[in-house]
Formats: sequence, structure tokens, C-alpha cells
Amino acid sequence: MLFKFAKDAGEKFRKSVANAAEGIKDRIQGHKTDVDDLHVEEQDGKVILKGTAKTQAEAEKAIIAAGNTPGIAEVESHIEVEEQAPEATFYTVKSGDSLSKIAKAHYGDAMKYPVIFDANKPMLSDPDKIYPGQTLRIPPLD
Repeated sequence: MLFKFAKDAGEKFRKSVANAAEGIKDRIQGHKTDVDDLHVEEQDGKVILKGTAKTQAEAEKAIIAAGNTPGIAEVESHIEVEEQAPEATFYTVKSGDSLSKIAKAHYGDAMKYPVIFDANKPMLSDPDKIYPGQTLRIPPLD
């Protein structure tokens, strides 16, 4: 499955890396995303992810972590998911957005913003720190 991202948005690597694929793999693993046998390839702004995730959420977190990297415009996921579940919606943050505004638009209730915040941890460390161009997971409500 192919996912599109804003190529000029995202969080830069915090340490020097030999290549983008290595940095993206470190980022995915650093976000405590549980993908076994993770393999990352990067070429000309496109990332290909392979591996096995226990849940749909873990696979989506890996995709988001890779896509929210400056210079990455596309992520092609070949991650196998052991426990199938409904897929989340991916949302690209716009200027003036807040998690409560996004929650109101997607769930009809601004107070559901913690659902979005929790779905994007540890990529998000504070509900007030989102930025335009960043892509977030908006999971379905149970």
C-alpha cells in the first residue's frame, strides 16, 4: 500500500546517520514501534517498509514515523499484520489546527483529542506540539 506525505515536512534526525534508510529504521525502533524483521529501503524520497507487526496500529505507527521525515514523499508498506483491525485515517496537519479541532472534525467531539494524542505516541510528546505538514493517525473510535 502506498502512502503520500509532505516531502518538506517532518522531524529531522537528531543524530548523524550514514543514510536515510538507517535513520528511518532507527526512528521507527526509537518510537518503540513493534515491527519484527524490519527492513527499510529509501530511494529518491520513497521508503519501502517490510516486516511483521503484531497490530494494525503498530504497522501504521511505523508508516507515520517513516513518512514524517524531511525529504520523504512516499512510503510503500509491505508490513504484514498479525492481528487485523480497522485501519486508521491519516490526516495532514494544516496551519491553525489543534488536536481538539481535528478531534471535533473527525469524531464530532473536541474532547476526544486524547484518542488522537495516544494514537500518535511516542511521535507526539505534547498535545500542543503539532505542526503543519505533519501526518497523524486518526484511529476509529471503539
